[in-house]
Amino acid sequence: MLLEGKSAVVTGGAQGIGFAIAKKLVENGARVVIADLDPATAAKAVEELGGEPVARAVACDVTDAAQVEAAVDTAVEAFGSLDVMVNNAGITRDATMRKMSEDDFDAVIAVHLKGAWLGTRAAAAVMREQGGGAIVNISSISGKVGMIGQTNYSSAKAGIVGLTKAAAKELAFKNVRVNAVQPGLIRTRMTEALREDIWQAKLDEIPMQRAGEPEEVANTVLFLASELSSYMTGCVLEVTGGRHI
Repeated sequence: MLLEGKSAVVTGGAQGIGFAIAKKLVENGARVVIADLDPATAAKAVEELGGEPVARAVACDVTDAAQVEAAVDTAVEAFGSLDVMVNNAGITRDATMRKMSEDDFDAVIAVHLKGAWLGTRAAAAVMREQGGGAIVNISSISGKVGMIGQTNYSSAKAGIVGLTKAAAKELAFKNVRVNAVQPGLIRTRMTEALREDIWQAKLDEIPMQRAGEPEEVANTVLFLASELSSYMTGCVLEVTGGRHI
């Protein structure tokens, strides 16, 4: 029970990797606020996690500062503190640069990068006063190497790395740690919808010769959220099976 008595907010936590993270935190003693754009799916996730004794659902557009702050406030009001913030919410609007609209570029930057910045800022305001906390930002291997058709997504995910390192330096003196995770090919509903030839091409790049599971990303987030990583800040951990090392 690495997070016994702790509380957390997970943005985009109603499904996929975000839900796996929320579940892992609850399994390790934390109480969690699921902050998600889809309130119905968030409410269902809360029930799956064990209901209101351990979880709360909050409708949250991560590009809206007031809504992000409300999610943080919910954790403090419901559970008494905010010890862990996981900025996970994201979208994709893939297209080559020639075909990508400005709206699709702006939307991805807003959700991933601005969303992570707003979440980091809101969490830091509480954690500084508490005297500590852990913020985990979900980047992507796409932010390290760049992917064709993802100039928006790769830009945003690379930006999250810079945000993480700068925020880590600003907050370390208050015992607030900020780290990032870069997943690679993870088996989710979204990736399983890929064409078989595209899926296989991605698998061929992975030394471990398999896709990752959402729980494997969640395990890494748990490590960064807990005291197991107490002397780590500004770090970026890849969960990729060795892809792009």
